[in-house]
Amino acid sequence: MKKTMVAMSLLGLSAVMPAYAADYVIDTEKAHAFIDFRIQHLGFSWMSGRFNEFGGTFSYDAEKPEASKIDVTIDVGSVDTNFAERDKHLREKFLHSDKYPEARFTSKSVEQQADGSLVVTGDFTLHGVTNELVIPVSKVGEGDDPWGGYRTGFVGETKFTIADYGIDVSNLGPSAQEVYLTLSIEGIRQ
Repeated sequence: MKKTMVAMSLLGLSAVMPAYAADYVIDTEKAHAFIDFRIQHLGFSWMSGRFNEFGGTFSYDAEKPEASKIDVTIDVGSVDTNFAERDKHLREKFLHSDKYPEARFTSKSVEQQADGSLVVTGDFTLHGVTNELVIPVSKVGEGDDPWGGYRTGFVGETKFTIADYGIDVSNLGPSAQEVYLTLSIEGIRQ
């Protein structure tokens, strides 16, 4: 009888104990995370690509999302538009990846919206310039994975003016001034 009472008391306590933020590593090893971009080309079409090498961490607490944090570092030299000559041109003439090998996003605040989505505000450094960037984010899902781990995934899309980072794309036309960036992040709980 005493054991049953103790067990019930512990179950009752666990139901009211607060949840704590969990730390996650972004799963780039098994290609379950992506950073894609697109920019208009001369106003005629879209050029899209991705960064193949990046990594980072985040912490997330569903009960207190405003305490969440994310930190992502991108290897700018890993730009991939599925055309080797263009990738070389982007690295050398626009991104200057030899001088600025990394881009980085570090969150400063997370706000939950009425619909459950999040707005993540942080510092984004590209081409040696840091500006504030706001990313609307939706939670894709979370739960146990088939390998005994626990995962949480988010997707967010934002846009920024490329000239704000000291990159001149004026010869690509006025419609090529904004870059759309999509982050699909799946993290493994640590």
